[in-house]
Amino acid sequence: MNDPNGLVYSKGRYHLFFQYNPEGIDHGNLSWGHATSTDLISWEEHPVALRNDEIGMIFSGSAAVDHQNTSGFGSLESPPMVAIYTNHTDTNQSQHIAYSNDDGLTWSKYAGNPVLDWNLAEFRDPKVMWDEKRGHWLMSLARPHEHQISFYSSGDLKSWQHLSDFGPVGAIGGVWECPDLFELSCEGGSKWVLIVSLNPGGLQGGSGTQYFIGDFDGVTFTQTQFLNETKWLDFGADYYAAVSFNDAPDNRRIMIGWMSNWDYAKLLPTEPFRGQMSIPREITLENRGGQITLIQRPVIEAGKYAIDLDPSQLPFKVNEHVTIGWDDASSAIYLDRSASSHAGGVHRAPVTPSLKETAVKYILDSTSVELFINDGEATITDLFFN
Repeated sequence: MNDPNGLVYSKGRYHLFFQYNPEGIDHGNLSWGHATSTDLISWEEHPVALRNDEIGMIFSGSAAVDHQNTSGFGSLESPPMVAIYTNHTDTNQSQHIAYSNDDGLTWSKYAGNPVLDWNLAEFRDPKVMWDEKRGHWLMSLARPHEHQISFYSSGDLKSWQHLSDFGPVGAIGGVWECPDLFELSCEGGSKWVLIVSLNPGGLQGGSGTQYFIGDFDGVTFTQTQFLNETKWLDFGADYYAAVSFNDAPDNRRIMIGWMSNWDYAKLLPTEPFRGQMSIPREITLENRGGQITLIQRPVIEAGKYAIDLDPSQLPFKVNEHVTIGWDDASSAIYLDRSASSHAGGVHRAPVTPSLKETAVKYILDSTSVELFINDGEATITDLFFN
């Protein structure tokens, strides 16, 4: 498994679709796997949702419940779940849709596919949301080698009109992928956040995820914060293709990332699986030191797994593979996984306050550690193996 796809909440369940090879642990036969959860922690896996076929492989995309039945695939009483995804062939990437009338368990591909096709070899990863203010669907779509995110609108999920493009800006050392655009409240109103993944050219080499904070007027996204600075969503090597749930309850913005890196994803010494997801994170905007800052915390449902670390204990040896410490020279928390067999490295996250004022939490799993610094102001996500 790799990229999370189609994150959507419906009828009391969180749905996680994901890039998946149903025939092995290597990359190939790309389809959408499917799992659901009521608490974001325990997941039940379901049969393959969308399987690759003679038309092409099922690349990344998103899903939404069409509450107003704009697509006509269901009814107002029983609204359909609609997936929009990139159909991939050796020469073309185009956007297709499929629909489900049983809450995501079985799917029908739309007979009128593709719904968006520019005859481009790389044109992918549609993230769709309902724009309540403007009464239409909004799509963010990657043009990888142009380092651009294109925005489209639709009234029915079938016909799409181009609105504008954003980029190139920020980190452009690799292709842009897996965009996500959403609005968050903050002091004095709200701002829009645009998530863009990058491979290669990430902060720690290989894969990485950056973000932009700005305004969206219904047509154009304009960056307003950190104009001359690349902002990384995570300071580790293993948090990529992160996207957020549509329709999460109580207006929560919950995000999951693929916990790996394309530099070594094919080499991970695991059996019978290869690939895993991060702990779900709740995303907010807060004023930190006079700046609007993106904050990530493990969802409250994961609270019992988050371990508080007293900064006075640093350096702290988490296990034989990982040490967490403080670097005086750079005023940064670091995670040192040099003892890990598959990929080493010391990854640092700058910290605004002094060490003694810094709150540190981490979540440890069998092969991963996720570090949350200064109450979510920075994170470091890394895998480790024997």
